[in-house]
Amino acid sequence: MSFVKGDLLTKTRKLVNGLAKPQPVWLKAMEQISAYDPPPARLFGLRVLELKELGVTEEEAVAVADMEYRMEKKEKKKAYARLKQLARLQGKKPSPNPYPSAIKERQALERKFVRERFSSPEIWKIIEKIKEERRAERFNGTVSSGF
Repeated sequence: MSFVKGDLLTKTRKLVNGLAKPQPVWLKAMEQISAYDPPPARLFGLRVLELKELGVTEEEAVAVADMEYRMEKKEKKKAYARLKQLARLQGKKPSPNPYPSAIKERQALERKFVRERFSSPEIWKIIEKIKEERRAERFNGTVSSGF
């Protein structure tokens, strides 16, 4: 039984001069953390551990988790194929794949650095310097045999 009259939020607002909010700032951050999508390797490991806790041997747990992972991946691939098919039927451009492979995601992140490598003036200076050194070595006959 509570002897406090009124709403806790209004009491808190009175104490902090109206700065209390119905949803605290930290709550939004916690929701974002809980919305975090763990990498497939972590999900695979967790599934293996769950199966081992149920008494399954490690080899069987790995096999079952692998089979489940492959089935899930196939289902995602089929779902995206169907999404592309529907977009084509409607005459729209298909959306980007919501389930890209980890390798393609990483390549997309590194693509700008690869392009930068070919257009950076500092890199071109280094390349020209190396070319000049090689020309000088050929001209002077001091090319090493590579051993």
